[in-house]
Amino acid sequence: MRHVDVAVVGLGLSGASTALAAVRRGHTVAAFEAYEAGHRRGSSHGHSRIFRRAYLDPLYVELTGRAGGLWERLEADAGQPLLDRVGGVDHGPGREPERMTALLREHGVAAELLDRPEAARRWPGIRFAGPAMRDPEGGVIDPEAAMAAMVRLAAAAGAEVAYETPVRDVRPDEDGASFQAGGQTWHARTVVVAAGGWTGPLLDGLVPLPELTVTQQNVFYFAPRVPGPWPTVVHGPSPESLEMYALPEGSLFKVGEHVNGTVTTAAGRDFTVPADARDRILAYVREWLPGLDPEPRSETTCLYTRAPREDFVLDRRGPIVVCSPCSGHGAKFAPLVGELAADLVEGGAPVPRFALTAG
Repeated sequence: MRHVDVAVVGLGLSGASTALAAVRRGHTVAAFEAYEAGHRRGSSHGHSRIFRRAYLDPLYVELTGRAGGLWERLEADAGQPLLDRVGGVDHGPGREPERMTALLREHGVAAELLDRPEAARRWPGIRFAGPAMRDPEGGVIDPEAAMAAMVRLAAAAGAEVAYETPVRDVRPDEDGASFQAGGQTWHARTVVVAAGGWTGPLLDGLVPLPELTVTQQNVFYFAPRVPGPWPTVVHGPSPESLEMYALPEGSLFKVGEHVNGTVTTAAGRDFTVPADARDRILAYVREWLPGLDPEPRSETTCLYTRAPREDFVLDRRGPIVVCSPCSGHGAKFAPLVGELAADLVEGGAPVPRFALTAG
């Protein structure tokens, strides 16, 4: 039997960050990923995710501030850029730009509230129907580069990393938990499950989880026909409508709906973009993003694991830490999530709203 202090299940953004945080705190760490490095079956693949301070929730505004500093530390440690602060724009009644501006300023963010003519002057490729809020700290994360950097740094610090190695048969005991991986029996004092859409099946019968809904999301890539620089965009056309998001990725612009995918399972998704989802995005681009060529250059899918109220689930039960910063907005917090998970490994308390008992 192989023994370690901490076993991490899943090497997406959350798992890679947890492995790095735990090994830097002096723990022996083994981290396992069921698929090959860079696979596209989960939630962390690709080269763009939005980083923003722009939340209407003070908790997340505060946490994004902590995460931003940790992204800068990670970039310095990795010796490469991982977060491009192109700025972010939020607009539409569903985003409440006036209230959001005030809240961000209360947290030390130099947010700007722009009237419609000024917003249109700054970003002629975007149509505005009212005021917009500019977040100067917003930007674009490269998740694949970030995961690779965190895994590389964790391995250099002594963590054992195994790809194409599923974890099975987790069994808690009085000293931790045993499990099977790579044809061997392992034992860890703490098992951190950062398995995204596989979290529910893996922990079934072991930890009472809130309802986690797995959906397959659709994203589309368009070529700009108005020169940049382009910011990231989050748009709430009305308080009742779906939020839309858009962000630059290389020479293209990525556009999608927030949390409107097809309910599925991590193992059972079909990777197919529905025609009605494509039609909605094309109609949205024609109306609200006239600076883009409305014919998509490419399209793809990814997984969201949605928790109640779209809060994260980060808590510990016995020897198992549940690390599910999900609901389609967790990527920006990745280096902070690793630290929070490592706190739980060491007996710390969870953020109250992220606890398994949170209502």
